[in-house]
Amino acid sequence: MRILALDYGERRIGVAVSDELGITAQGLTTLIRKNLKWDMGEITKVVEAYSVDRVVVGYPVRLDGTRGIQCEKVDRFIGVLEKTLTVPVERWDEGLSTWEAEEVLTETRMRGRKRKAVVDKIAACVILRDYLNHLRRRNMMNEEVEDPSWK
Repeated sequence: MRILALDYGERRIGVAVSDELGITAQGLTTLIRKNLKWDMGEITKVVEAYSVDRVVVGYPVRLDGTRGIQCEKVDRFIGVLEKTLTVPVERWDEGLSTWEAEEVLTETRMRGRKRKAVVDKIAACVILRDYLNHLRRRNMMNEEVEDPSWK
């Protein structure tokens, strides 16, 4: 199952995709937003090119668990995605993904325009990595419950 992750922002959308086995996350690109029609067209191209089965969108829940105005913007974006794409779209708590991406770039000492060009793509990788780890943990728990071979 191939999964696409999006880090949605007002100016840019970071894009990452998993391998076919759903093990690794690879940053693809950062889309510079133009308008909703163009944005949806570019995302649709990626979904088709990589035969994506599901799209995960980073959801900016506050640290205290409440939803802010950014969540409303992402909800509208997801609504359009759901009408445009033929695959399921899921929200995923992005939990400081941009901060983590910034930390990675600080360690590499990347600055300026290069940094802006990749930070959202890396944030999308972080979102996807966390989502894939969640799926693995959930699958391991199901295997433990359904397969009592350890007895």
